[in-house]
Amino acid sequence: MQAQWNGKVIASSNNIVMVDGNAYFPLEDLDQVYFEPSSHTTECGWKGTASYYNINVDGKVNENAAWFYANPKEAAKQIKGRVAFWKGVVVN
Repeated sequence: MQAQWNGKVIASSNNIVMVDGNAYFPLEDLDQVYFEPSSHTTECGWKGTASYYNINVDGKVNENAAWFYANPKEAAKQIKGRVAFWKGVVVN
């Protein structure tokens, strides 16, 4: 699978975990040049605290468009070290 935004492939992997309809890519399969840490967090009752990345492609920023669980709860341990996307990022 690939994740694309603003005309660039920002992640590509054959090792995807699907949870709640979202494809979680291994962190090492992201093209790190496009990712910037965000201070934004959200809470999921069964997964834990989500942290976010802004995606910056050619100077265009998609704020909080990628999320991950650094320390997921036990029920979501399969997504530790993985990142998912939204906000216009095309995953296919």
